[in-house]
Amino acid sequence: MGPFRSASGPAERSDPDLDNLLTLVARGDQGAFESVYDRLAGPVYGLIRKVLRDPAQSEEVAQEVLLEVWRTASRFDPGKGSAVTWVLTIAHRRAIDRVRSETAAAEREQRSATAPVAVDETAESVEASLEAERVRRCLDGLTELQRESITLAYYGGYSYPQVAALLDTALGTIKTRIRDGLIRLRDCLGVSW
Repeated sequence: MGPFRSASGPAERSDPDLDNLLTLVARGDQGAFESVYDRLAGPVYGLIRKVLRDPAQSEEVAQEVLLEVWRTASRFDPGKGSAVTWVLTIAHRRAIDRVRSETAAAEREQRSATAPVAVDETAESVEASLEAERVRRCLDGLTELQRESITLAYYGGYSYPQVAALLDTALGTIKTRIRDGLIRLRDCLGVSW
């Protein structure tokens, strides 16, 4: 299993063979895992690198993600989405967790060196946290197809054509899913765009 290389385009189209390989990985098939690793290490690293920007941290998180894929392959359900989407979702979550962890550590360090937080800053922090919870709740109200498309486009950083390629779906269908999902999010959040 070699070093990571950045993905230059969409990771992989929805691939029944890759779905089957993950099923074999769930049974402990090391050869199947090596194939999954070879096919997805680059896209995983590329996605994480977009979020973290630091090559060393990106490699570390990518290794963690691929180890998690090996350990939790039995949780993959092809009925809920493609293997690529499942693995890239794990990668994105791990990258975001790393950013949050680094941010929290920096904030703790800064707080210990400065005066106590003002009440206004605390109120803003609570308000932001509540807003994030509202967004998560509204995302849960979308259909699985809308949520998957929006997640890849807005959290994964993929363009609409790349999302269409990843999900092996027509570009027009992806645009419709994302538009309808964004409308539902707007209505759920009660905002006007």
